[in-house]
Order: sequence, then structure tokens, then C-alpha cells
Amino acid sequence: MSETPVAIRLPAEERCALELTALCHNDPYPRPPGWLLSPKRVETFLLGSGKETFPTPDGQPVAIRPKYLGDRRLIQVAIATLASERALLLVGEPGVAKSWVGEHLAAAISGTSRLIIQGTAGTTEDQIKYAWNYALLLAEGPSERALVPGPILRAMRQGKIARFEELTRCASEVQDTLLSILSEKEIAIPELGQVVLAQRGFNLIATANTRDRGINDMSSALKRRFNFVTLPVVDTLEQEMAIVETRTRDLMADYRVQAEVPADLLKLLVTVFRELRAGLTLDGQTKVKSPSTVMSTAEAISVLLNGGILAQHFGDGRIGAAEVMRSLVGAVTKEDARDVACLEEYLENVVRPRKGGEWQAFYRAGKDLL
Repeated sequence: MSETPVAIRLPAEERCALELTALCHNDPYPRPPGWLLSPKRVETFLLGSGKETFPTPDGQPVAIRPKYLGDRRLIQVAIATLASERALLLVGEPGVAKSWVGEHLAAAISGTSRLIIQGTAGTTEDQIKYAWNYALLLAEGPSERALVPGPILRAMRQGKIARFEELTRCASEVQDTLLSILSEKEIAIPELGQVVLAQRGFNLIATANTRDRGINDMSSALKRRFNFVTLPVVDTLEQEMAIVETRTRDLMADYRVQAEVPADLLKLLVTVFRELRAGLTLDGQTKVKSPSTVMSTAEAISVLLNGGILAQHFGDGRIGAAEVMRSLVGAVTKEDARDVACLEEYLENVVRPRKGGEWQAFYRAGKDLL
């Protein structure tokens, strides 16, 4: 007997539906036209409510979990931008939660995060604005029925937030399609003799990876139509540990992984990532050769999750140094297999001299594998 299909990943508005319902029910603040929540409640949705709870319409108290652990002022600027005529561009290194923040902002403001364009070298203007059902087009000519609206056209008609991932991966002429859309807040459909005017609530959240700068850099004209918010790499070891632990536990629940995450191993993993990323040990005493791949927080979460899966299915159910090391090697050598030398050097110069059972177990796991 087959099981009922379960989605691998739900969008933010479905994962957090109870939280959004509770916030909407307890929102005395003014809302911009077309917004599901006020800017104040959008901030609460992103950053959490601490010990405060919000009752749903049936009286169930709901605590709002933080979706982003970082600078409150950056989130406030992002929310204020979306309440203005300017679009929002989230900029940063890979793995600093640009897409995650954009998804949850769109869910809180519009009730949907699914009006999305994934920017690639092959993205075309049709995918941004509109295309045609060519069978209907040949049979009937240009008509509303034959029109296939793109995410931005649908967002304009519905007064919603659209998302544009990896904007700078697109060719410059495709990027410049946004110029008139963001300036005039309208899209012309000459085949139908129509001009679609954006409804209140429409705006755009785009992301750009700093590693991709120079591939297809934005024109000055397009930059002027965005407010830039740079999401930084996590400041402190404790903050990054909290992010890695929280997101890993959420993902483990999604994937039904019940492996134990030892606190000392979590601290070790985040320390390794921070030191390889910075090219320097946390005490500032020893220089470290950094691999070419980005040792991001998101990559650390992936390593720990993979370690949990290995521990559950092939180990004793407790994530250990061996599981972490097996996953870490793949993360370090993702861009260049020769980067394994960086890890070997780090093990000999940094890990081996350190005292503590977890560090020595990590060293032995590395020597056994490399």
C-alpha cells in the first residue's frame, strides 16, 4: 500500500502558515496597500517574537520563531524598501541566506513566495514578462487565452512581491528588461493593445552573489532602481552555531532524521568553517590556507545534515567526527579537487596540536580518510 505523497520542501507561506495567521490576527499597525502584514509584523515574522506569543483566531498561542539571526537594522531597511517605490536587491557571499530572507519577506508581505524567476545565462525576456501558447496563438491569433504571463506580470496584476534570484547571472539585455517595469510600473503587451498597470503591493526582491560580480554587472540605470542591502557573513561563533543548529534540526525533521548532534562537535564544525573561511585561526595566531570554495554557513548546515543521515543509516545514531569529515571533504573540494591539500594542511598545523577528545577524533578521522 503506497504512502500519500509528501512534498520535499514547502514554500515559506505553507511552512509558516500558523505563524502568519496569528500575526495577521494580532496586527494593530498600519499596513501599506496590498500588504498581508504591517511592516512591524513582517519584522516580527523574520526576526522572531522571543517569549511573546500571538493567539490565532481560535485562541491557540503561537510563538514566532526567528527566520534570520542577524542585524535587525538590515531587515528594517529591507522592509522599508519594499514599502517604497524602489525594488530591493539582497547582496552577499554565497550561503548568507539571501534567498531565505527574500522568500520569507515575500511570504509575509504578499502571502506567496512562488512568483519567482531563477536567473541563469539562459534566462530570456519571455520568462520575465510573458510568452505565448503557440498552438492557441496559431489557432486564434493573439488573445488573453493564448497569453502565458511570466512571474513579474502576474505579480503586477495581483499586487504581489516577485522574486528574481541571481540577477547578475542573466545577460545585460535581459536585466535591462526590468528598467521600464521598475520605472513605469507597467508592462506593455502590444499584441493585445494592452498596458498592464502594477497594482498596489507590487514590488521586486532580487538577489546577487558577490562571487558573480563582473559576469554580467548591472548597468548604472538599473542599479538606481534598487536599494542595496548587503547581508554579511555571520559575526560571531555563537551566532553561527545557533544558525547551523536551528536549520539543521529543521531539515532533520523534514527528512525524518533522528541523529543526535553533540554540542562539542557542532562547535568544532563551525570553528573549522570559520577558520578555513577567514584563512586564520580564531585566536589569530596561525594562518590557514583557504580553499577556493566558499565555506559558508549554508555549507556547514549541509555538512551537518549529511553527517546526521550517515549516522542514522550507517552508524550508531550519533553524529561523530568520522561522519562530519566524510561530508566535509566533499564540501572543501567542490570547486577544485586540489583543495584537499588545504584540508590536509589544516589538520596537521591546526587540528593536531589542539587538545580535547573531539579535536583528536577529528584529526584521526581526517588521517583515515585523506
